[in-house]
Amino acid sequence: MFNHDVIDFNVEKFHLNTEEGYPISPEVGVGIRRSDNKAPLAIVSEAYEPVQYLDVVAGVEEALDMSGVDLTGAEFETNVFADGAKLELRAKFPAHVMYLDQQDKVIPEFCFRTSHNRTWANNGMMGLWRSKCWNTLVSGDKLAYVYGRHTKNFNIPAFAGKIKNAGKYLASGGITQMRDWYQKEISRNATIDLFTKTLAKRTDNVTRKPVANKVMLSNLMKIFDEENRHLHGRSLYEKYATRNDGTLWTAYQAATHWSSHDKVNSSGRPSHSTITGREDKVRKMLQSEQWLALAA
Repeated sequence: MFNHDVIDFNVEKFHLNTEEGYPISPEVGVGIRRSDNKAPLAIVSEAYEPVQYLDVVAGVEEALDMSGVDLTGAEFETNVFADGAKLELRAKFPAHVMYLDQQDKVIPEFCFRTSHNRTWANNGMMGLWRSKCWNTLVSGDKLAYVYGRHTKNFNIPAFAGKIKNAGKYLASGGITQMRDWYQKEISRNATIDLFTKTLAKRTDNVTRKPVANKVMLSNLMKIFDEENRHLHGRSLYEKYATRNDGTLWTAYQAATHWSSHDKVNSSGRPSHSTITGREDKVRKMLQSEQWLALAA
């Protein structure tokens, strides 16, 4: 499924020395490095036992194979970061494609992350990705989610069962919820209130009261207005910022656009750690009392 060539290396622990060459006690810490090119990846405790990527990926592939998800035409992506310190696996399942309307296509996707430098624990999620803009359609229900320390082995049957249940949800009526969001009308003022109390919420240092992060709120509302113009209006034929009503779907798209469009760093890739944190905030927004009240 995944590209084993880019992860065909082992990591090993090694003892640390000072600049002068004096040994550092293992009780302080030891290093983790690649055994092929000796590139250092992290400093860990002496008790830390690394698990090789090939072993982890074998478990992930076995879980996907056991899940019963239709792999016809599946697309697999293997991303290695920081010279092997971090690994991300992605898989798209076009056999389970769904449509919100005749053109708005949603493709189920699996994302798994792990690392040797402990920035990412073993964590995987089955979610929904929208084809038009590649926004991450983060599910508040966590369709399939697994998390565990990197030094612990997977419970493969349990992980496969979670993916299988997610597949059943996606292949059945799970998309109905998003279709409801597509039709559920929401005023612009209600959207401002939603973002002010969730994604754009901050604490004022003077009053110590929750207020809106005006820059973030402005960005979110600009996307909200653009989504309304293109999805529910007359697209570029409609003047910008003339539509004051939208839907839960356009509010949702504003949130997911913010979560998945981080600034690109020097490597030409977005900051995945930032995106992961933003996705979690969107997930919490979908579980907030403000969102649930609007969706009722």
